[in-house]
Amino acid sequence: MPKKAAVSARLAEPSVKLSSRGVARLQSRHPWVYRSDIDATGANDIPPGSVVRVHDARGKFLGTALYSSSSQIAIRMISHGSVADLPALVAERIRAAIACRKENNLVSDTDAYRIVFSEADFLPGLIVDRYNDVVTVQILTQAMDAEPVREAIVQTLREEVLPAGIVERVEARIRELEQLPPRASGLLWGDKSSTVVGMNGVRFHYDGLEGQKTGAFLDQRENYAAAAQYAHGEALDAFCYQGGFALHFAVNSAAKCSNITGVDSSRPALEMAEKNAALNATPNARELEWIEANAFDVLRDYAAANRRYDTIVLDPPAFAKSKRDLEKALGGYKELNLRAMKMLRPGGILVTCSCSFHVSPAEFLGMLAAAAQDAHKSMRMVENRGAAKDHPILLNVPETHYLQCLILSVNN
Repeated sequence: MPKKAAVSARLAEPSVKLSSRGVARLQSRHPWVYRSDIDATGANDIPPGSVVRVHDARGKFLGTALYSSSSQIAIRMISHGSVADLPALVAERIRAAIACRKENNLVSDTDAYRIVFSEADFLPGLIVDRYNDVVTVQILTQAMDAEPVREAIVQTLREEVLPAGIVERVEARIRELEQLPPRASGLLWGDKSSTVVGMNGVRFHYDGLEGQKTGAFLDQRENYAAAAQYAHGEALDAFCYQGGFALHFAVNSAAKCSNITGVDSSRPALEMAEKNAALNATPNARELEWIEANAFDVLRDYAAANRRYDTIVLDPPAFAKSKRDLEKALGGYKELNLRAMKMLRPGGILVTCSCSFHVSPAEFLGMLAAAAQDAHKSMRMVENRGAAKDHPILLNVPETHYLQCLILSVNN
């Protein structure tokens, strides 16, 4: 293209101007700018999902972003330079994410791991997970849902991962919030949506069209193995889902459990947990029991009945969906942990988790300290862990540091 034409095309690209607060967020290397920090002049005319050039109030160019016409997060930075071809950039960054995990040995002893973690892999609005020979994709923003970008995602994964099937997992609520047309979960390419995966020597059935998130909780993979190093005696896995912690306790030779009970309110999850247990059945596997019930109710009833355990896992869903939920969430976490602490025998192990980003590490620790005080227990921290290494954390994006997993021991 002649130089003058290239300049004209660039001038024709949509652009937004930011307030000083929005500029400060970008200068801190956080990729999000909220709608309240965008100059509204002309913003309503920007097509949904556009690639936009970002400027400060004086017109200084700050980089390129993906624009949402509906989200309160109006722009997500994709580059601090210019972007000539978004599908090509997406393909390049998917390849870089795959290379990063291989070169840094982030996914050893497993064929189930996260390939792309949205902002943490510089691809805001895209989640990609690998489950053996099945790949799942979640598209969470208008720009990533554009057909040329979707085609680039599928083609790159076909070339780089060589899967038997690529499944799209759809979050209907997110598509509604992004004002995207309804779409059902299903195969994007290939003919396979289910498989068997291995984590830390434990095998799991996987169905790309069922279950929560992308079908499993890959961020806990390394925590499963770590907890098994300390698990012993009678074990209770509350909010067990498809049996991640419980099965590691039953199969891992390091775990010295006599029997394990998994509790979850979802019958389909427990049915899959039972299938997973059968998949791992060996003469040395420990006894497993599955209970369909509300974990809050079970802990309350067991504590009242003076039931005792040597190992308890608490892995509840996120209690704080927003800052408004923080006080209530901390109360819920304290109730669970207080009861679990009371139920642990001396020398017992508590594995307690939070996936609520709005509950900070300091607040989670403070809640645990208060629960220990009320339970009249001395608790020692054995390990303070987070998400598996294939879920990278960006130092300037605290939202990428959302999972907490603490392993504690009871000393009296």
